[in-house]
Amino acid sequence: MSFHPYSTLTPDRILNAVEAQGYRCDGRINALNSYENRVFQLGIEDGLPLIAKFYRPGRWSYDQILEEHEFCAELTVAEWPVVPPLIGPNGQTAYRDGEFVFALFKRFGGHAPELDNLETVELIGRSLGRFHAIGALTAFKHRPAVNIEDYGVESREFLLRNDFIPPTLVEAYSTLSRDILKIVDARFRGCKYTPIRIHADCHIGNILWRDDRAVFVDFDDCRMGPAVQDLWMLLSGDRQDQTMQLDALLEGYEMFHEFDERELILIEPLRTLRMMHYAAWIARRWSDPAFPLAFSWFNTERYWAEHVLALREQFGILQEEPLTRPQGNS
Repeated sequence: MSFHPYSTLTPDRILNAVEAQGYRCDGRINALNSYENRVFQLGIEDGLPLIAKFYRPGRWSYDQILEEHEFCAELTVAEWPVVPPLIGPNGQTAYRDGEFVFALFKRFGGHAPELDNLETVELIGRSLGRFHAIGALTAFKHRPAVNIEDYGVESREFLLRNDFIPPTLVEAYSTLSRDILKIVDARFRGCKYTPIRIHADCHIGNILWRDDRAVFVDFDDCRMGPAVQDLWMLLSGDRQDQTMQLDALLEGYEMFHEFDERELILIEPLRTLRMMHYAAWIARRWSDPAFPLAFSWFNTERYWAEHVLALREQFGILQEEPLTRPQGNS
């Protein structure tokens, strides 16, 4: 049986780590839905529950985690709607416990925004415009960037090197993913965007809608990258639907920050890289017992056949004209 660091993260260890920071836990502990890290809701004596996030060992350095927290603090000072880590009595936001680094957060409730409502989409666009105006002020020093090498090339090589793909599909995946990355690389080379600090994982699950505004959570993946990376995951439906949603997003966005429409050519390349990265992400985490339980379909021939089919469809989409705003609104 393989050993995983999370196996040592027992309830007693969690409670002791949090109490060492001056909190008195009442013994209640509930694991929340998270795979990359481990996140728990803890009952606090004479107080509201806290959320404790234990970062996956070896993924980020301590400096990279602090930089995430500093970014959240900068956004909080600017009164941008984010749930930042709590600042301890000594000014810390990240604490060490053996091989783990953890942070504490206030519990914050909300529901997913209704992206079929274009007024809601425009409001989210306003918030993202404000966010990127702050993100563009300076650059990360320690955190990486959204790029083809990390998301595409290394994902492809890892999967091929570690025998996750069934033998009957290796050749199809190898040649198709190689050809896809050539197109993606050409799109990136042809788009001279200016990288800024972005959320980088801005999907509907990381946005809480409360009191008629969007509140953003989970900056674990924040990186340098193109602004459109924080927009495209909020688009869904057919091309007409996505065009209307994009127009609403940018209508709100450009109230606070200029958007370079040349970046729209990166939407499908970024979607493709996310598909490749997601498959490799599960594969890289397969030794974590939580992953085979949660993604039991992953290590099957059917999954890989569907993945190759999805990439083949994406290969065709990459050769179509990119999404644009309606005429007159650009």
